[in-house]
Amino acid sequence: MPHRIFNCDEVAAYLHLPRADIERFAKGGEIPCERRGGRLVFQRSEIDAWASQRILGLPQNRLADYHQKATRATQAALAKDALVAELLPSDYIEPALTAKTRASVLREMVALADRTGLVLDARDLQASVEAREALCATAVPGGLALLHARHQQPYRFEGSFLVLGRTLQGIHFSAPDGQPTRLFFLICCQDDRLHLHTLARLCLLAVKTELIAQLLAAPGRDAMHAALVAAEAAVLAGKKAAPAD
Repeated sequence: MPHRIFNCDEVAAYLHLPRADIERFAKGGEIPCERRGGRLVFQRSEIDAWASQRILGLPQNRLADYHQKATRATQAALAKDALVAELLPSDYIEPALTAKTRASVLREMVALADRTGLVLDARDLQASVEAREALCATAVPGGLALLHARHQQPYRFEGSFLVLGRTLQGIHFSAPDGQPTRLFFLICCQDDRLHLHTLARLCLLAVKTELIAQLLAAPGRDAMHAALVAAEAAVLAGKKAAPAD
């Protein structure tokens, strides 16, 4: 379905937004679309890129609302509500990446994903991740970046998963706060809705818990994994995660 066309109602349902919002975005040129025979149509591949960029910039209250709607929409695809526990085992974490530049961290993160045995074409993934970063940086304030391919293709992976890398030194990654980045997730999802939900979940963990500080302070991959699981459990329970010891 990489070239699927949405109509206005379909794209509203896909993005968990009212149709009126979609029409307003289209009128203002804020969402990629075109008119065919007097009706609005939307390319799925363009919508995925637009939606991922939008999620990264949502304020906390709107992010929480989007996340709640996405959780309901993806429950059938997940065995549990806890995405991190399901998609990111501790051995998918590398706490000591040696990368010192934007290009080298992208290479090291794709290599980390490739070591899972779930990537079918590492070169294709590398090119798509680079294309996504060229479109707009995926760094968020606080020292975290949420890498992902520009287009979500089901043939790219044998299953959906996440990997997490922590660099030994900060890398300037065009974060909105101007600070260097040391924590890098790479989101590898076969399903486009799961991809957007995972992106929203990670953004929510970053803004509603002390996760970033905990991941930076953790002594190794097991402690990093435990911090992720605890932060996610706290968000799902509607509480603020306790700060790291």
